[in-house]
Amino acid sequence: MPGSLREALVASLEFMPLGEPAGNVTIGRGRLDGRAVHVALVENRAASGAIGAVEAEKLGALLRLATLERSRIVLYLDSAGAKVSEGLQALGAFRRLFRFGLDAALAGAPIAAVLGRNCFGGSSMLAHLALRRLLGPDTRMGMSGPAVLAAAAGMDPLDEMFAAMAQSAMAPAARARASPANAEWKPGDELAPWLREALASLADAPSAFAARHDALAARLARALPGPAWEPLRRRDLERIYAAGYEVREWQGLVEGRGRAAEGEERLLGIVGDKPLGADPAWRFADAAWRLARERPPRLRVLLDCSTHAARLEEESLVLSEYVVDMSFALAAAARAGVEVTLTVLGKAGGGVYVALAAPARRVQSVHGADIQVLPGSAVAAILGESRDAVPSFDNYRQAGVADEELKLGLTP
Repeated sequence: MPGSLREALVASLEFMPLGEPAGNVTIGRGRLDGRAVHVALVENRAASGAIGAVEAEKLGALLRLATLERSRIVLYLDSAGAKVSEGLQALGAFRRLFRFGLDAALAGAPIAAVLGRNCFGGSSMLAHLALRRLLGPDTRMGMSGPAVLAAAAGMDPLDEMFAAMAQSAMAPAARARASPANAEWKPGDELAPWLREALASLADAPSAFAARHDALAARLARALPGPAWEPLRRRDLERIYAAGYEVREWQGLVEGRGRAAEGEERLLGIVGDKPLGADPAWRFADAAWRLARERPPRLRVLLDCSTHAARLEEESLVLSEYVVDMSFALAAAARAGVEVTLTVLGKAGGGVYVALAAPARRVQSVHGADIQVLPGSAVAAILGESRDAVPSFDNYRQAGVADEELKLGLTP
């Protein structure tokens, strides 16, 4: 009898690899109830992450195929996320990969996520492309891994008290309590019934993900009060919208309208030096889902936020699901005909950047913007070293993290 979830999955689907592995990714075929299933095994072989440019290209090709065929995919994810050691190349590759994943999910390709020991960062975002996830006995899932959470809290990740707290927040039982879409697997359990349900065809995929958004509101510990909006004035917005704009802000969440050369644009964004938590992420997504229904011609998404909140209280809510909810809302708007542009005004990085960049038709970076895989402290926690220099726009363009530079005359 298979002893691990990976072994049980391979046996249950009669998995057969197609070709050689591409780095940490093995693509293959399986069968469920006599029908073919695409399978991708993403396996962690390095602490700095498993998904780099090579792996993203292989996974992206599979997701593009599934979009065309609306075929079933099983993702096995045992990964610390994007390869931090590859820097911007990994971030640009993951932007493209996640776009293909959103396209597949919204096109109605059924996706099931089966998780190995580690499922952090970008890997946890891939897991939430699926409406259902199966966790093994030792799975840990979160936007941040224990090393990053410990670094943000100023603690030693090997500290017994911290380790116990992290385990309590991220363990399979906690994830199953947070959402009925997360199920625990125990050795000896049959996978076929769960796979059959997880891979059921969707009559209306966008509506299914919109319904997931509505359910996420209930997970927040408190009732959501109405925002106390205040008018927002920024020099960069004055340069972008010389004909005028009306923007309001509350705790880093911004929304409004601006008049550009092409006509009026709706505005939605995340700004400020506060890391993104579940509450503002849900509010952003709520506004984006409304815009998907209203279908304005153009939506400019503004970003000046370097990272998500690396805190255990956020992880207890399954922060990854709230971050991915933003992506689905913007992708649904783009699918409805809205021209979505992301403009990076200042700092941007990691999952927040990917969530907003993947659904966008183009990404603009204001001259001097700082786009990074992770903040320096998180990179140091993973690699033992940090990055000091801000890359140039040529670096961004070559890596595929930005498509156009805006020179507003605000910096030398």
